[in-house]
Amino acid sequence: MADPKGFLNHGREVATSRPVEERVKDWNEVYVPGSLLPIISKQASRCMDCGIPFCHNGCPLGNLIPEWNDYAYREDWAAASERLHATNNFPEFTGRLCPAPCESACVLGINQPPVTIKNVEVSIIDKAWEDGNVAPQAPERLSGKTVAVIGSGPAGLAAAQQLTRAGHTVAVYERADRIGGLLRYGIPEFKMEKRHINRRIEQMRAEGTRFRTGVEIGRDIKATDLKKRYDAIVIAAGSTTARDLPVPGRELKGIYQAMEYLPLSNKVQEGDYVVSPISAEGKHVVVIGGGDTGADCVGTAHRQGAASVTQLEIMPRPNDERHPADQPWPTFPILYKVTSAHEEGGERIYSASTTHFEGDQDGNVQWLHLAEVEFVDGKLTQKPGTERKIPAQLVTLAMGFTGTDRVNGLVEQFGLELDERGNIARDADFQTNVPGVFVAGDAGRGQSLIVWAIAEGRSAARGVDRRLTGASDLPAPIRPTDRALTA
Repeated sequence: MADPKGFLNHGREVATSRPVEERVKDWNEVYVPGSLLPIISKQASRCMDCGIPFCHNGCPLGNLIPEWNDYAYREDWAAASERLHATNNFPEFTGRLCPAPCESACVLGINQPPVTIKNVEVSIIDKAWEDGNVAPQAPERLSGKTVAVIGSGPAGLAAAQQLTRAGHTVAVYERADRIGGLLRYGIPEFKMEKRHINRRIEQMRAEGTRFRTGVEIGRDIKATDLKKRYDAIVIAAGSTTARDLPVPGRELKGIYQAMEYLPLSNKVQEGDYVVSPISAEGKHVVVIGGGDTGADCVGTAHRQGAASVTQLEIMPRPNDERHPADQPWPTFPILYKVTSAHEEGGERIYSASTTHFEGDQDGNVQWLHLAEVEFVDGKLTQKPGTERKIPAQLVTLAMGFTGTDRVNGLVEQFGLELDERGNIARDADFQTNVPGVFVAGDAGRGQSLIVWAIAEGRSAARGVDRRLTGASDLPAPIRPTDRALTA
C-alpha cells in the first residue's frame, strides 16, 4: 500500500489553475502544465488501503485505484500506467472530464477530503505518454470477422479498440468530419485539448482500426446495407436528441441548442473558421441549464468576449456539503459546484423558469422573461409576483438529451426495439432484438457520464466477441441494467 500515515500527514491538494485573466484570453486547458507531478506522490499516499475500496463501487470501469495509487506514490510510472490501462482505454479523457464518482465513494471522504483520484489518474497517463509507455497493441492474429462501429464517442472508440485488439477487423463510422463524437465537438478545448484525442486515434490506427468520417448510417448508407457488409455492428451513436424549450418566442433568432453553439467554437480551434458563426462577442448571454454542458457554454462565452453571462437552473441551489440523510456516503451527491468556467465570472440563478422570450422588430431575441419557482405538492410551481426580465441577445439551451437520433432512420431501418425510456433495448450481452446488432453507451443507457460510456463500450465488445467466436476473454465491467451509485 501507499504511506500508511499519508492521509494523516498530507492534506488534499489539487491541480493549480492558471489565472482567470490569462486563461480567458486563450483556449488552452485551464490548469498550469506540470503543476501536478511535484505533488502527486504525496496525494497518492493518502490512499488508505481501506480493505474494501468503495471507490471501485463508485466507478463503473472497475479501476484498480488503490493499486495505481501505490505505484504513483512510489513513482513507478510504468507499472502505474499498466494498472490504469488494465481497466480504462482512455484515462486521459476520464482524468480530465469525469466528475469523479470514485472520489465521492472514497472511504477517506467519510470525514476528510477524499483522495484526489482524478488528478492521480491524469498524472499517470500524462507521464506515460511523456515516457513513451503508451504503445499500439496490435493483435497477434486476425479472426477474419468484421465489425462496424457506428459513432466515435468514448463508447464507440472503446468498443472498437477492444474488438481490434481481439483480432477482428473494425471500421468506425462517424457522421462528423472528424473522429471523437462529443469529445471532439461537444467538449471545449479549455476542458480537454484535442491533441489527446488525436494521439489515441493514431494509436488505434496503428493497431488496425479503420475510420470513416463524414458518413451517417441511415442517410449516407442504409442500415440494411451495412448489416450485409459486416458480421456484427455496434451502435454507439449517443443520446443526441436535445431537450427543447417550447415557450413563446422560441422561434426568435439567437436561440440555439448547446450542441449547435459549442461545436462551432471547436471548429475555430481546428482551423475551419476564423470566427465562430455563432459568437457571444459583445452580447448578453443566457445559458439555460445548470449542468456540465451549461458550464461549457459559460466558459465558451467568456472566451468569446460576452458582455455578460447568466446561467439559469430550474432546480433549487444544491447544498455545499453532502447531507448524510439525503445523500449518504458512498453515493454520488448532487452538490453546488464551482467549475473553472464559473470562476471566470457570470451570474447563476437557481429556482428560475423561463416563461417567454422577447425580440426586436427584426426577430432577434433581446430579453428573457423568467419567474421564480418552488415545489408545491411535489411539483414545480411558479411563484406569483416574481416575474422579471433579463437581457438576452444570445441564448443557449443546455437542458440535457432525450434519446438517440430518430430522424436519420437508423433505428427504423434496423428495426430496433426501444425500451420504456426511449433508448435502444438490449439483452445481457448488449445485443439488440436484431441478431448481430449491439448497442453501447448513451444510445442504450441514456445520457450518462464518460466512465459509463467507456465501460459500456468495453462490455459490448465482449458480447460481440462472444457472438463472433463462441467465447471471449475480453472484460465486461458492467451489465446493461447496472446503474450509478445514488441515493
